[in-house]
Amino acid sequence: MTALTIRDVPDDILIAVKVHAAQAGKSLQAYALDLLARDAAHPAPVLRAEETRGQRAVRRARGTANNPETRGMSTDELMELLRGE
Repeated sequence: MTALTIRDVPDDILIAVKVHAAQAGKSLQAYALDLLARDAAHPAPVLRAEETRGQRAVRRARGTANNPETRGMSTDELMELLRGE
């Protein structure tokens, strides 16, 4: 296994995490590993660096599948809606 070091942790954050670990009956290491494992279990959204803001807005609008306003709209129609035209 690989070791992980976190530098420059503010005192108030360290104290809070230590308290949470103690309340969970875990060491700081075990608690931090559980937090990392829980986070790793949820896939991160795919970042699309080459995507323009307009393309991102259209993708987000299309992602709202239950929105009757956007269902079946073309990209041009979605852009008009997003621009308020």
